[in-house]
Amino acid sequence: MVDQLRAADIHRSVLLEETMSYLAPSSGGLYVDGTMGMGGHSEAILKRSTPDGRLIALEWDEAAIALSQDRLRSYADRLTIVRENFANLPTVLNALGIRQIDGLLIDIGLSSLQLDCGGRGFSFQRDEFLDMRMDQRQEKSAADLLAHAREEELADIFYYYGDEEQSRPIAREIVQARMQTPVTTSGQLADIVARAIPKRFHPKKIHVATKVFQALRVAVNRELENLSLILDAAVPFLRPGARFCVISFHSLEDRMVKRKFREHSELKVLTSKPVMAGADELEQNPRSRSAKLRVAVRKGEPGQREEV
Repeated sequence: MVDQLRAADIHRSVLLEETMSYLAPSSGGLYVDGTMGMGGHSEAILKRSTPDGRLIALEWDEAAIALSQDRLRSYADRLTIVRENFANLPTVLNALGIRQIDGLLIDIGLSSLQLDCGGRGFSFQRDEFLDMRMDQRQEKSAADLLAHAREEELADIFYYYGDEEQSRPIAREIVQARMQTPVTTSGQLADIVARAIPKRFHPKKIHVATKVFQALRVAVNRELENLSLILDAAVPFLRPGARFCVISFHSLEDRMVKRKFREHSELKVLTSKPVMAGADELEQNPRSRSAKLRVAVRKGEPGQREEV
């Protein structure tokens, strides 16, 4: 099914114009899209940096790379795609012999490919195996985590990564359920969560299992750890005047970005408050409602570019 789709048809990049305005790609620049996904932001960077701006795009989802390669085919001479997590950006740049870049974008959201077409248990809308690995090379799936984590560990995951106030009864119900049969599908997990939370506490605007699925995905993919790594590791590679743009969808992520940007003496924060989607984008793409963009710039006078 995925093979028959085009990347532009199944995912709409959030805060696209706002991000490009801050990133300000230009001809001759060297940019990094740390989360290529369906290639929307990458395509915009390449268009705006015509005729000779270059882009290094990182992506750890093999299916996303296949779709994006087709979408970005016309820019192949200015594009380098690496199957890697953005946390390993220093390793990637060093391997390519690159010491400085003119801008970096990280979009930490889940793409529509994973939600709607992935078949990996990211969504409770369909009953499928609880994989949730962004990168199939990772060893442990969400089903593995649910099978082996202690009750207290599960409760902490749901509470800290999902803001789920009913984390303890949910964890207790999962442990009881797995004693009878392994919890391996999204349908099973959604039913367990609905059963564990009293009806009076079921949210009205979102599915009762939304926060648990989010928290489990964050834990499986070590998303907060990876974000913390890149927020520190990327700064030395930013040329003076280079913009560092981060789009997050979770309060924990946004707080981390805000704190890390302020802690780095080499950075100047350009967004005192996060940039969020306007009314038009919200109407066209409801999934953009929780997106938050924060931007910082590397201090110093922009210098002459190195040849790479």
